[in-house]
Amino acid sequence: MQLSNNKKIYFASDQHFGAPTPELSFPREQKFVAWLDEVKDDAEAIFLLGDLFDFWFEYKTVVPKGFIRVLGKLAEIRDSGIPIYFFVGNHDLWMEDYFQKELNIPVFHDNQKYTFGDKTFLIGHGDGKGPGDLGYKRMKKIFTNPFFKWLFRWLHPDIGVKLAQYLSVKNKLISGDEDVTFLGEDNEWLILYSKRKLETKHYNYLIFGHRHLPMKVTVGENAEYVNLGDWITYFTYGVFDGENFEIKKY
Repeated sequence: MQLSNNKKIYFASDQHFGAPTPELSFPREQKFVAWLDEVKDDAEAIFLLGDLFDFWFEYKTVVPKGFIRVLGKLAEIRDSGIPIYFFVGNHDLWMEDYFQKELNIPVFHDNQKYTFGDKTFLIGHGDGKGPGDLGYKRMKKIFTNPFFKWLFRWLHPDIGVKLAQYLSVKNKLISGDEDVTFLGEDNEWLILYSKRKLETKHYNYLIFGHRHLPMKVTVGENAEYVNLGDWITYFTYGVFDGENFEIKKY
């Protein structure tokens, strides 16, 4: 993809709308909608790297209610012709085809590779990547197992969604929450993962969410690992102008 004159590519992750309650989440949703309204003026594309919702599950004919301003703004931007790409996170990994059908937004369940101008990107949410995080990796196998998803669908949505929302907020193993402090390059799983990926293919930027801590770390020659932070504590996002990638605060 070649960027048009003065156009930019925007990245954001880990909004966790709905947490800890819809009422307390609402001001953050308004802030995110305001950000979307600003960046649409010069956006070549927008990448959302997962955990937009603190819980999302698609039944055959039902999706969780709420988030209408966020969904409406995404629909408006997409209808204007600006591409939006969504990567599921560990809180919305049960997303199926609702975004594709209703919003015309493609949904990815794993990393994707892109080239913007002369820069190469590896993009994903980042959950379950790299060494460690074994408890979550085991849990994810259960959550994504077709049989367990089928069982969950037999719960009435009023019961299933309420139960899942409770677990999402209360259970740190499920939510992936941990103290948001930099652990050092030798202990940050996504940094180790990025360095391993660079052994087989070069990328200028390896961009992830999940960690909730905004950071840019050099991981090789002309290669940077980027974590986008979140919209709970930091309200940070990434922007690429065709030459350089920056993390900014809204």
